[in-house]
Amino acid sequence: MNRREPLVLGIETSCDETGVGIVRGTTLLSNTIASSMDEHARYGGVVPEVAARAHLEAIGPAIEAALSEAQIELADLDAVAVTSGPGLAGALMVGIGAAKALAISLGKPLYAVNHLVGHVGADVLDATGGPGHPIELPTIALLVSGGHTSLLHVRDLTGDVELLGETIDDAAGEAFDKVARVLGLPYPGGPQIDRAAVGGDPAAIRFPRGLSLPKDLAAHRYDFSFSGLKTAVARWVERRTDAGEELPAADVAASFREAVVDVLVTKAVAACRDRDVPRLLLGGGVVANRRLREVAAERCAAAGIELRIPALSLCTDNGAMIAALGAQLIMAGHEPSSQGFGADSTLPVTEIQAV
Repeated sequence: MNRREPLVLGIETSCDETGVGIVRGTTLLSNTIASSMDEHARYGGVVPEVAARAHLEAIGPAIEAALSEAQIELADLDAVAVTSGPGLAGALMVGIGAAKALAISLGKPLYAVNHLVGHVGADVLDATGGPGHPIELPTIALLVSGGHTSLLHVRDLTGDVELLGETIDDAAGEAFDKVARVLGLPYPGGPQIDRAAVGGDPAAIRFPRGLSLPKDLAAHRYDFSFSGLKTAVARWVERRTDAGEELPAADVAASFREAVVDVLVTKAVAACRDRDVPRLLLGGGVVANRRLREVAAERCAAAGIELRIPALSLCTDNGAMIAALGAQLIMAGHEPSSQGFGADSTLPVTEIQAV
């Protein structure tokens, strides 16, 4: 195998998107994503059984589409990589089953990798299809999605990732979904809140910033909590509605979004300062939020911190990031995973590769 530029196919099925990507080293060759979001929208959120069934239907066509886009054959692959966790157990099993079948039938090594670390690995790729770049380490990584809100200290992408903090209740993306429902907006809530906030005043309503008071910082300096914020928004809306007053939806959406973004960026910048790390990497689907990117850019510039944001197509769940992490493991000389690993819905971020 060419350890310098291994050709790797990655499979990602941790939630509601079936992702298959192919990379050669740090060069992105294909990034195919089949989303079941529309099916979940009928229920107002992701339904695990629906997600697993959608992955079963999409995985074969997604693999074929990725191979076609990359203009390669299965036999050309050097290795297969797959998300083994964290995520929805049933959904993960679909991707793992497909990856094991491919690896066995092709006689190729298999790398079972961590979904969250995969988001960091996406930074080595160039979404335009050109050669990527080495990831600059160490870095603080803020990963924000519908299921995860995590703050990491990444010293070595393939061997040393420390979890600094995570959400103790709702993830940021989940809070967006729930507040959108309070405002009568459809699922998914992130883009809906963004649209509703246009023209709104982010300072109109001072919603709480969870785990940000001095009394919270000793034990939860890098942890997040959005459940109280969600409840505060719901009660504020309920009081206005019960009083028969007009609801300033744009102000509510903008103020809620500002509270989430303020907490996320404040804690991430604090981690950079505390750990003396001059760079911050953003990842996860919520990075598509325009206000999050704006505030992160402003505060990082003011603090002398380099901000790294992969292309938005590589921030949401995708197979390319999994392939990229697999390629990094190969180039670092790591042995493949055994065929005995399974889905681990709570896989800790410190376990970069399942053995």
